[in-house]
Order: sequence, then structure tokens, then C-alpha cells
Amino acid sequence: MTLMMRTGSEPSTARSPLRMRFWFSVWGLVWAAFGTVAFALAGRAGWAVACGVLLVVVAADLAWVVHRIRQGPHYQPGRDIPPYDPPDAS
Repeated sequence: MTLMMRTGSEPSTARSPLRMRFWFSVWGLVWAAFGTVAFALAGRAGWAVACGVLLVVVAADLAWVVHRIRQGPHYQPGRDIPPYDPPDAS
């Protein structure tokens, strides 16, 4: 078993999983919309409101993720961009 050497700069060079979070948000948006409509048609107003609130939260998260992805490779590097060295503490 081979262990990778830790450099101590992992939190500074970590990459955010924005693409995965984008697809989870899309999945959540679809299910929250479906739940809102299904519970509204079934006459369950409380559950429809709960799903509607969840729909708004997921839509806001999706908008934030899209905003971060559009900021470019400094904030969300692609697989072909190696991690950059952390800034000096001096």
C-alpha cells in the first residue's frame, strides 16, 4: 500500500466540487418541483408549501453554483490545471 506524502497545503490547494454540486442541485430542483405539484394536486397544502420552500432554496443554491462556475478556472480549475501553490504567509 502506497501512501501519498502530505504537504500541509491541502486546504489551500483543495478544489471545490462545483460540477457535482450543480448536478445535485438540478436533481433536487426537479424533485422539489415534482413534489410541490404532486402534493398540491393531492390537496396536501402543508407538504406542498414545504416542497415549495425547498424548491426556492435549491434554486438559490443552483444560481450560486452557476455564478461560481462562471467565474473561471481560478475559482473552479478544470482537470487539466494543476493545483497552484498557496500564498506565502510572510
